[in-house]
Amino acid sequence: MDTTTALFYVFSAVLLLSAFRVITANSPVHSALFLVLSFFSASCIWMLLHAEFLAISLVLVYVGAVMVLFLFVVMMLDINIEVLKQGFWKHFPVAALVGVVIALEMAWVLQRGFNTSVVKPMEGPVGMPNTKLLGIELYTDYLYPLEIAAVLLLVAIISAIALTLRRRKDVRGQNPSEQVKAKKADRLRIVKMDAVREVASVSAAAPAADAAPKGKA
Repeated sequence: MDTTTALFYVFSAVLLLSAFRVITANSPVHSALFLVLSFFSASCIWMLLHAEFLAISLVLVYVGAVMVLFLFVVMMLDINIEVLKQGFWKHFPVAALVGVVIALEMAWVLQRGFNTSVVKPMEGPVGMPNTKLLGIELYTDYLYPLEIAAVLLLVAIISAIALTLRRRKDVRGQNPSEQVKAKKADRLRIVKMDAVREVASVSAAAPAADAAPKGKA
């Protein structure tokens, strides 16, 4: 066993352990941090395959942006983790069985699809950067799957916007057309008033001053 194979097994073990802790951690913040560790382990595996662009993209995009957003949302929301985890260990055996079946199916499909026992590093001709090699592979051999994925993402974006903008009676919304039509005269009225200065009354303070000596007498 060479060094690359040993590192692959180490990073794979860390990836599996951290992915398992993502769903079993008691704190949502700890789950997010374990997910960050999973991303780092996956990026290290891609570095071993000489896919530097994918590894750097995973760290910059997911760890540097998405997971930071997740952490902010988790820390701002008051999540009752006890309510969410009710019945977790009760349904865990069935969920674990389904996960193992899915993993075996994916391994079977990938092994038959690639039909290779040795994973080859992502290398191209001398002097060709990894990003250019990835672009050539995507837009030549995998052009149709890339377009299908783009259409699916477009449909997901449109569906999310449609679900967000739907009219519901229990939620107050904004009407952009009415906001654009609004004028200053409809929202603001300027009233001119004369300045009035209030003068303190002296006659009210005089009886109080005269009553003090009488009280002493």
